[in-house]
Amino acid sequence: MNDMNHNLNVDFQVPFVHRLRFTKDVFGDDQAVLAELLESSDENPARVQFWIDQNVADGTPRLVERIKRFADAYPEKIKRVGSLQFVPGGEEIKNDVHILERMLKVFNVANLDRRSYVIAIGGGAVLDAVGFAVAIAHRGLRLVRIPTTTLSQGDSGIGVKNSVNLFAKKNWLGTFAVPWGVINDAEVLTTLSNRDFISGFSEAVKVSLLKSPEVFEQICVDATAIRNRQMDKASPIITASARMHLDHITRGGDPFEMLEARPLDYGHWSAHKMEAMSDFALRHGEAVAIGVAIDTVYSSLEFGLSPAVAQRVMKCLCDLGFSLTDATLADVDTLFRGLEEFRQHLGGRLTLTMLEDVGKPIDVHSVNRTRMLEAIEQVKAYAESRLHVR
Repeated sequence: MNDMNHNLNVDFQVPFVHRLRFTKDVFGDDQAVLAELLESSDENPARVQFWIDQNVADGTPRLVERIKRFADAYPEKIKRVGSLQFVPGGEEIKNDVHILERMLKVFNVANLDRRSYVIAIGGGAVLDAVGFAVAIAHRGLRLVRIPTTTLSQGDSGIGVKNSVNLFAKKNWLGTFAVPWGVINDAEVLTTLSNRDFISGFSEAVKVSLLKSPEVFEQICVDATAIRNRQMDKASPIITASARMHLDHITRGGDPFEMLEARPLDYGHWSAHKMEAMSDFALRHGEAVAIGVAIDTVYSSLEFGLSPAVAQRVMKCLCDLGFSLTDATLADVDTLFRGLEEFRQHLGGRLTLTMLEDVGKPIDVHSVNRTRMLEAIEQVKAYAESRLHVR
């Protein structure tokens, strides 16, 4: 029988499990939570390698000692492979492709395989870069993320993206890969600088604007307390942000961004460009705060969002501690190139998420440049007025 003329299109689904855990002290009283994630195979201990953000190691007393003690506490379940590995924190790790090569070499020398575990401990950039190396070694080792920033605990550490920067473009080289597990630990947040502590809450504002008027309102009410690191107010918002991001990834129908829209990147077309324009001196969360403010004001000018909501968003972000302005906003021609880079990253036509109301996102496919410029000026003016108030 001649099958040459048969064309087959077969839809199929691949089952994934996303394991998210919350702990108070993962290398202390809650160490069993991590141990239980590491499945042994054929009655042999799980082979585990640790990769640590150097900034986190430097700022966290006894972290290395505690990690070693954890691994040694489960000799029948865990076999630590090689030395603890340290990598630069922040965008430095994502901007140097030679670090990626080094990671792969270490994996190879240690004979890690697809049932081996890499435990990445660090901020979002380290999780991105180590995760990318893990995803391409043997087409995927098992990755356990322990995010150490509010930003990565509430957003990127939960996601299924891994990447490094290339060609001066953020996240140009990357993969989608579901982590084996993620542990959001409260203890690791205690050593963050105030700047880094605050930084994550712009993503919480973003996802609540898209999905939950109630959470957005709670952030606004508690913004000053969060800024002052009152954990009884901050921790529930980090958890809510993580759960909303997880729900979008696992139940939103498009975890690998195969469709036109990527709503979790609300405010990010300008944020990504501002980061690159500042040579990454601008933190991701700081850029997202500005980008969210701009797109929210633009939504009020173009899509009927209440101007009062736009004002509330800017006030909330400023109360959290964001300045909402940066020198990069002066170069609008370069900034607007971020729209095309955003489109290219996904492909197809430009698709941006905007707001008709809190909890009511819409997809749009063009930008009114005049109105967007007006939005940028309004955000800058609001930021300037807040500086004078202080």
